[in-house]
Amino acid sequence: MGMSTHIVGFRPPDENYFKMKAVWDACAAAGVLVPDEVDIYFDGTEPDPVGMEVDLSSIVEEWADRDYREGLQFDVEKIPSGVRYIRFYNSW
Repeated sequence: MGMSTHIVGFRPPDENYFKMKAVWDACAAAGVLVPDEVDIYFDGTEPDPVGMEVDLSSIVEEWADRDYREGLQFDVEKIPSGVRYIRFYNSW
């Protein structure tokens, strides 16, 4: 099994996020499915308290050198407007 490293950005919650999260929380408390609109808004996953995930794959590229080091790099000048947090994570 291989490991992959990912980089994603997050925009802080806004008014719409809090409205959608209130619906999510009410449905969870009632034990019912969230409406499709809310599920799509949160991309089918539980809301992240940091905010809304922003795909950064278009500004991330693999990097390696002759010293057997490898990883990812991204162009900070291309980070989308409003992104406050950048999360690096590994998955297996």
